Amino acid sequence: MTHYVPPLADMQFAATRLAGFGDIAALPGGEDLSEDLLAAIFEEGGKFAAGVLAPLYRVGDTQGSCLENGAVRTPDGWKDAYAQFVAGGWNAVPFDQDFGGQGLPWLVATGLFDLWHSSNMAFALCPMLTQAAVEAVSRYGSPQQKTTYLANMISGEWAGTMQLTEAQAGSDLAQIRSKAVRDGDHFRLSGQKIFITYGDHELADNIVHMVLARIPDAPPGVKGISLFIVPKFLVNDDGSLGARNDVRCVSLEEKMGIHASPTAVMSFGENDGAIGYLVGEENKGLVYMFTMMNNARLSVGLEGVAISERAYQKAAAFARERVQGRDITGESPESVAIIRHPDVRRMLMTMRALTEASRALAYYTAGKLDIALRHADDNARAEALSRVELLIPVVKAWGSEVGSESAWNGVQVHGGMGFIEETGAAQFMRDAKIAEIYEGSNGIQAMDLVGRKLARDGGQEAIKFIQEMRDLDGALADAGIDFEGLRNALKTAIQSLENATDWLLERQSDDVHDAAAGAMPYLRLWGTVAGGWLMARAALLAKTELEKNTGDASFLEAKITTAKFYSERILPRALSLEVETSAGAASLMALADEKF
Repeated sequence: MTHYVPPLADMQFAATRLAGFGDIAALPGGEDLSEDLLAAIFEEGGKFAAGVLAPLYRVGDTQGSCLENGAVRTPDGWKDAYAQFVAGGWNAVPFDQDFGGQGLPWLVATGLFDLWHSSNMAFALCPMLTQAAVEAVSRYGSPQQKTTYLANMISGEWAGTMQLTEAQAGSDLAQIRSKAVRDGDHFRLSGQKIFITYGDHELADNIVHMVLARIPDAPPGVKGISLFIVPKFLVNDDGSLGARNDVRCVSLEEKMGIHASPTAVMSFGENDGAIGYLVGEENKGLVYMFTMMNNARLSVGLEGVAISERAYQKAAAFARERVQGRDITGESPESVAIIRHPDVRRMLMTMRALTEASRALAYYTAGKLDIALRHADDNARAEALSRVELLIPVVKAWGSEVGSESAWNGVQVHGGMGFIEETGAAQFMRDAKIAEIYEGSNGIQAMDLVGRKLARDGGQEAIKFIQEMRDLDGALADAGIDFEGLRNALKTAIQSLENATDWLLERQSDDVHDAAAGAMPYLRLWGTVAGGWLMARAALLAKTELEKNTGDASFLEAKITTAKFYSERILPRALSLEVETSAGAASLMALADEKF
């Protein structure tokens, strides 16, 4: 498999030029941050990703994880790689310094997870789930729970999981049946959970499961769900590990991709009941889980960005080396590398442009998340959070679709060789798909965008962001004739987004089917246009740096070229997405159920 090259230049550019790293460094706690420090962190992370994680990517796919005698075993090299990950302090980057974290911004952690997911997505899922569990305990755990669990979870010596769904429930968590019965100062849990990523493994000394369950006499539906800490091993008063808890992995799923990531069916309470500790208040579990979803969904969208990067690198390397067919101009009688063929170039440039745009959008959203968490001013925090909440479903769904589109194109660039597992191109395609399903499938993200984020304020945040994107027009006009095509394409796309937004706001109260039918194309429209706005900003910044003779000229020139390609080949999608958004539900709902 092609050696992974960390895209450090584009990561640094996206973080410092597009995501507002300078503003974040000026926030409380950012006194020691600098662009040089950020570059050093990314460089060291890149070395670990390329040198340790990437070589295990194919190994993990071919070996997979397995369940043997009740214990889950990960592939060769996994345990050592995880030990190095913990020893390097990588797990602790964004967390509270009072519990051993490094206190760095989420923007920094986002860049690092870009590296982890790109080099080895199946590996990166373990610390990603631990990150979510740490956030839950940090926000809602009692002082004693924080003291007991956080330091070891933040270091990575203990891992974490999120245990939500059950076989009969799927994404409808109102249907979960796992029970929690009070027993003194704790609860006894029983039930079964499915699709639990890294539900069991030997990488960490302990696994802290965050489990949703119902207390007897709780209200029905989502209002009666509570959140519990259920450790794999109970923790003694002195912090040492005690007896094994009554929680077991009973099977591992056979999956399309991410074979090395153990997706577990977990059973609680086969004997006396799994000991669990209530987090926060009774019946608030779903509220607690959903406040963690911003980071989790951002991370899943980033998985798409990362797979897109990896697929692009492999396809570009193959296209440079694969000699097949003559140059279409007829200038040479010899066969040429397929990178000379226009349609291959179209696919490669599409992959490149979508990767850069989706990375920029993920980093931009992470930067806003840092402002929402760290800014000293209440209004500034509220404004940033509003932007984050609007964009999170877009980052998650559009980013994950970008990953699948790029992986699909990557297989196509390889031709018949792409269909052969040995080349590795197919693995990206198989691994990418799960990101469209994780943390609420993309259709659910679209309904969240339209039904909650757009509706809650009458579209005010969306309208505000659309105007901000329009405000770039003056700078594009000043950039001269060379930017005129990009400027016009962006103006047209923004107008499509505004038209679709106005249509949905009008239809939401009139016909719920019309709004729901347009939700997914509307989400794609947001990703396409916001990505185009960021690409246009990137092109303007690159032009300025070129004029000042600062930075890497080759990188900056390529940034402008890629932005122009995006405006010519990606932004025109906005018009068709506008039409699809506002098509209504008549033909979609017309067939009777039995006709399908």
